[in-house]
Amino acid sequence: MLYPQQNDRRNLLDLSGIWDFQIDPDGVGEAQGWFNGLADARPMAVPSSWNDIYDDIRDYLGVAWYVTRTYVPQGWQGERVMLRVGSANYAAKVWVNGALVGTHEGGHLPFVLDVTGLMRWNAPNTIAVQVENHLLPNRVPAGNVEGGLGAFMRMFPAATFDFFPYAGLHRAVQLFSIPQSHIRDVTVTTGMDGADGIVTVSVDATSAEKGSIHLDGQALPLVFDNGTAQAQVRVANARLWGPDDPYLYLLTVILGDEASPADRYTLDIGIRTVAVAGGQILLNGQPIFLKGFGRHEDFAVSGRGDNRPVTVKDYALMKWIGANSYRTAHYPYSEEQMRMADREGILVIDEIPNVSLQFGGGDEAVAERLRVCKQQMSELIARDKNHPSVIMWSIANEPMPSDFGRRMMGGGEGLPIDPATTAFFQELYDLCRAEDPTRLVTLVGVGGGPVEWLASSDVVCINRYYGWYSQSGQLDAGKTALESELDALYTRLGKPIIITEFGADTLAGNHSHPPAMWSEEYQVEMLRGYLDAAAARPFMAGLHIWNFADFKTAQGIMRAASMNHKGVFTRERQPKMAAHFLRERWSQPGSERPALQP
Repeated sequence: MLYPQQNDRRNLLDLSGIWDFQIDPDGVGEAQGWFNGLADARPMAVPSSWNDIYDDIRDYLGVAWYVTRTYVPQGWQGERVMLRVGSANYAAKVWVNGALVGTHEGGHLPFVLDVTGLMRWNAPNTIAVQVENHLLPNRVPAGNVEGGLGAFMRMFPAATFDFFPYAGLHRAVQLFSIPQSHIRDVTVTTGMDGADGIVTVSVDATSAEKGSIHLDGQALPLVFDNGTAQAQVRVANARLWGPDDPYLYLLTVILGDEASPADRYTLDIGIRTVAVAGGQILLNGQPIFLKGFGRHEDFAVSGRGDNRPVTVKDYALMKWIGANSYRTAHYPYSEEQMRMADREGILVIDEIPNVSLQFGGGDEAVAERLRVCKQQMSELIARDKNHPSVIMWSIANEPMPSDFGRRMMGGGEGLPIDPATTAFFQELYDLCRAEDPTRLVTLVGVGGGPVEWLASSDVVCINRYYGWYSQSGQLDAGKTALESELDALYTRLGKPIIITEFGADTLAGNHSHPPAMWSEEYQVEMLRGYLDAAAARPFMAGLHIWNFADFKTAQGIMRAASMNHKGVFTRERQPKMAAHFLRERWSQPGSERPALQP
């Protein structure tokens, strides 16, 4: 899961560009050898989503093929050659020069295949990736669930989630070389001892006996035992990473002799701690209030494909508006986004694609969903464990019990909850704490959802739409209902609370006095009420507005123009009135929690 890099010991070849592409609705491509070339190909950008490129495949989610050809530098001979796919949504098979080399399930996370023995050094190499994105009940996230959200909202395609099920190669495909004796993994944890930072570096390597780490002008030896070694560095008067000063130290790991290393890997690290105390989240021992958004990787034409200009623009707008955080709703974002968060000082709640989980289909179906969730959680932790920006893992967004309809209508008080569902989430909580005890863990609960599922979280995260989906058009009644629930939740659980979603669909340019639903004024007043309710409660640890920008959804009776319009920016990143309101409110230091003291 180490992010590929070019240096004096490693090589990198990015295969992003225009690939051959062909859909395979009848599933005949593998039998007909399409991995050797496509007879009826058309061009397709990698990375991108295929849905917004050609009109005839907007709603196509079946099997499709990508093929490209590339030379590999002869200087790579003698090295191990790896193929890395950054994201293939949802399931992928990969061939190199006609040989099947691997498969992967679950979009949004990278996978790496060793293709050393298949390389041609004096001719082009043919790389083929088969991708499919069928909406199936036992996938995470799921689709075509009987009685699920897609059916309830009459959405097409029938996903169980309220964003478009984009398909394709969404991030870069890369070839890279590493030495035969190489660094496999690096794990960095940080702590504090007075004013000094304590950085612990664990290294996993092949065929290694010795090495070294370099940090803050210090060099410490590594002595390997069965491929692993560890060293600890004390950084005097450490410059702590945080939103106000996202300082990054350069860590270098060397394998072998420093004068002639077998391998070298560098990464930027931030020294910081995160914890909870009572109703507060502590960053570097000081209370912090999360101000920000739920977001989506979504833009016209590129879909969910990695779009670097939009990434830079979005971070600039978050800084402009005064935000300090966001949640990767509802899937892992690109590694470039994580690196930008490190650089810009934006805190991240990192979430797997476990959105709108349901427990139907019997024990085997539930067990399969748990298996996929655990795989995705482990892969996400392995990928993002060294980012100082990531302060919390989210194991699910809005999971739904079988009696969700009754609970949503207000009849859930006192209803029993199946203990097997609580055990499902407990396994994910336990996995996170076992694989990364340095970060917080949460589950994002839906309105009316069981409180029992939140009890094991470090921070209580809830999505609430009082004044929109309930108390529609009644801002005062919505605020009253919100305040009552917040007080009851803290009394029961005694943990920091973040409202991770709240907002109102707003058509840019639609105005109303007095404020009416869908107008820009209504959005502003709804946000104001939630911000005021949170500011009055010392146990509130943050607010994430839904959404940063308008985004594409499936077609449905609740989504005008197949868009969710709850963004404070339009999809084109133009501000609505709410963006200016938030900038004024959030640009004042301490404005959200003026009475909050360490």
